[in-house]
Amino acid sequence: MTERGGAHPSAHLGGAEHIRTYPFDPSASVSGVGMQVGPMGTDGPWAGGVGLARRVHRIDFHVLLFFREGPVHHTVDFTPYEAAAGDILWIRPGQVHGFSATDRYAGTALTMQPGFLPRATVESTGMYRYDRPPLLHPDAAQRAALDSSLEQLQREYLDTETLPLSLHTNVLRHSLTAFMLRVAHVSAQAAADECRPQPDTTFTRFRAAVEQGFTTNHSVSAYADELGYSRRTLVRAVRAATGQTPKGFIDRRVVLEAKRLLAHTELPVGRIGAAVGFADSANFSKFFQLHTGVTPAAFRAEQV
Repeated sequence: MTERGGAHPSAHLGGAEHIRTYPFDPSASVSGVGMQVGPMGTDGPWAGGVGLARRVHRIDFHVLLFFREGPVHHTVDFTPYEAAAGDILWIRPGQVHGFSATDRYAGTALTMQPGFLPRATVESTGMYRYDRPPLLHPDAAQRAALDSSLEQLQREYLDTETLPLSLHTNVLRHSLTAFMLRVAHVSAQAAADECRPQPDTTFTRFRAAVEQGFTTNHSVSAYADELGYSRRTLVRAVRAATGQTPKGFIDRRVVLEAKRLLAHTELPVGRIGAAVGFADSANFSKFFQLHTGVTPAAFRAEQV
């Protein structure tokens, strides 16, 4: 029904050696539907039941946090964000995020399962646009419209009496689509404010291919061959969309995954290197230091 999210399959393995990934739990939803909406906090639809004490984890679904108080400090993929009252934080599937241990989280949490909304909605709202900033700052008029739409969505979510389940689910999908279109408009404006051009189809295909293959394939030529483009076409498309070269884009994705595993697992450095496509531990260490300025061991020590 929908595109795949950004979590790599290795993220879903259990045990202390892997980043804990929390799946969406439909049984916690009203009527078992593929979304939840309600107050933030451990008793609400918070990350599928994940409490605030869970400092860092992955999710395999969408979480949108609508803050009524602030500031709140939250990290998404090693980037710190400070959310004020009225801001929105959109955390997408596969991203690693961490909570503030001291700030109060007050507002509304919306979670949704990949596949709950139809493909047309997924594409029109940019639900898997990982290039867009997660923290959104709607203006006063946008906030008023979002508040009204969110209140209507909550009413429909809680109304399990007036419609059969199939109609209730369809109404929720339509209400959620309308709401997400408003959020997507704010998200697109935020991307434009950061001077990020809209990627063309060439780049979106490349980005998806990298997400699926970066743990084993670091070759620009191999991606170009796979997608049926010349290397020059791929270079133009990626540079126009991101300002980077295709190799730079691939390397950044590899480094991000390595950082995730170094910071949030107990895997040895050599196994982390193997997990992101390096057969030789020394080559992985050289690659990581070249791109971050520190060794993998030093980066891990900094996270304690």
